[in-house]
Amino acid sequence: MDQFKLLALLLCIPLFVWSQEEKNYGKLSGGIESNSQYYIDDPKTGDFQEEDHFRSNNYLRLNYNYKNWFAHVQIESYEPNAILNFYPKYKGTDVGTFAAGYRNEKLEVTLGHFYEQFGSGLILRSWEDRQLGINNAIRGANVKYRPINTVEISALYGRQRDGFEVSDGSIFGFNTDVDLGTLFKFETTGLDLGLSYVGRDEDLDIDNPNFESLTNSYSFRLGLSEGGFYSGLEYIIKSEDVYTELGNTINDVYFDGSAVLFNVGYATSGLGIDATFRRMENMAFFSERDESANVFNQNYINFIPALTKQQDYGLTNIYVYQSQPRLTFNPLFKAGEIGGQVDIYYNIKKDTKLGGKYGTKLAFNYASWSGLKGDFNIVDRTYEDTDFFGFGEKYFEELSLEVRKKWAPNWSSIVTIVNTFYNARYVEDRTGEVNATALVGEVTRKFNKGKSLRMELSHLFSNDEFSERAKNWAGGTLEYNFNSRLSVYATDIWNYGNPDEDLQIHYYTFGGSYTKGATRIMGSYGRQRGGLVCVGGICRFVPQNTGFSLSVSTSF
Repeated sequence: MDQFKLLALLLCIPLFVWSQEEKNYGKLSGGIESNSQYYIDDPKTGDFQEEDHFRSNNYLRLNYNYKNWFAHVQIESYEPNAILNFYPKYKGTDVGTFAAGYRNEKLEVTLGHFYEQFGSGLILRSWEDRQLGINNAIRGANVKYRPINTVEISALYGRQRDGFEVSDGSIFGFNTDVDLGTLFKFETTGLDLGLSYVGRDEDLDIDNPNFESLTNSYSFRLGLSEGGFYSGLEYIIKSEDVYTELGNTINDVYFDGSAVLFNVGYATSGLGIDATFRRMENMAFFSERDESANVFNQNYINFIPALTKQQDYGLTNIYVYQSQPRLTFNPLFKAGEIGGQVDIYYNIKKDTKLGGKYGTKLAFNYASWSGLKGDFNIVDRTYEDTDFFGFGEKYFEELSLEVRKKWAPNWSSIVTIVNTFYNARYVEDRTGEVNATALVGEVTRKFNKGKSLRMELSHLFSNDEFSERAKNWAGGTLEYNFNSRLSVYATDIWNYGNPDEDLQIHYYTFGGSYTKGATRIMGSYGRQRGGLVCVGGICRFVPQNTGFSLSVSTSF
């Protein structure tokens, strides 16, 4: 723990102690979370080859509020090592984040670590997700000022968290949001305007760099709503920056970037329609240039999730799309992505032929993503956009339909079908194009006193030739809830169609959870299929493994 962090922690401790001794002065709150795994050797998934079979991620967060003042500190411990395939710099025990600040109706000032988002996050988002191992908080200063209720102006400066240290590059940000609808007293129309600037300044230790250390990005946003109709447009430009390939800077090669995000929708009783279009060209933006090849989602300044439906079942999450914002020449030509998705929700009314006594809920989703059209020259490493709205190589396409039906007061069901095209060559940098169809049926039976039984059966038809997940799969889940606090489950997915009999593995898991008040305990034993774990369109790769898991969390 370095002297700077130790000093910050010592300054915060008297505040926490004071809050405990003087009950009338301030409030102390916080939370503890521990996620542990013990990995074992398994003849099917293989022997555990890494150090430390037992691994644990632990977090202690303390928040203190006194009138308009606030402070927080988060201590993190990855002992004896972090859970498998987390960012290697998460190691040991140290102060993860700390901050202190002041807020009132017009002004908010934060010194230390903070999380922030401008617009949709396409230009800037700092956030934490412990399941994915992401915490890219900015350490510095963040100031927000609201001169009137309809206008908010903010400015920030700092360096992004990188393990227990901070990045070499500095981040500058300015943002303005204006509620024009309220400002001009529109009766039924909402109109919002947003403007942002984000700069990243990083000096590289190379001789005679032929590029600017500062990279600038600008965002313009406009939102409009009227009754059940809403729409939003965001346009971003990023100034020229030196090209990096596989973590190496290529001097004298530069590219700018841009992004367009458009969303439109309509909602009324029993019907909802939402459509999103996005085009990104060279929009990967890191606080350190040489982190562009990292696979841990670290040092990202902006937030670029995959805009596809977040599926609920094991077999519908085998072929998961990841957004493609980068411009690369090696190993494949890619400049970004273009595409979108459409969601339609419809409730069939009760007491109709299709709705039945309790009604029926339908959810439809279509998503399609492709590469950008352009001319690539690998020798000179040049790229020219030939058609701004043109669709190039198809990366991903998915069509899904979900039907939710209540048959009786104690019986309900969900039927889901998902048809997927997955271009593994461009999404995973491996050979093959996959066509897959998943069918899922789920039934829930409720009993008295909060008891319930949930059963799920699923099947995946696939033409994938990739050895680790070739051909067809079958799966099932059985879950029993004794009450709202205690539940147990058993689940299994089986790659029965794999031509290699040694890879026809049952990935089973047995577990349960108990909740009382703000405390939750979850435990399980089983096999983890190698692949992506995704939250909100951002994914972390998890290697195949077998073992025990225990998670404990509480808040106070």
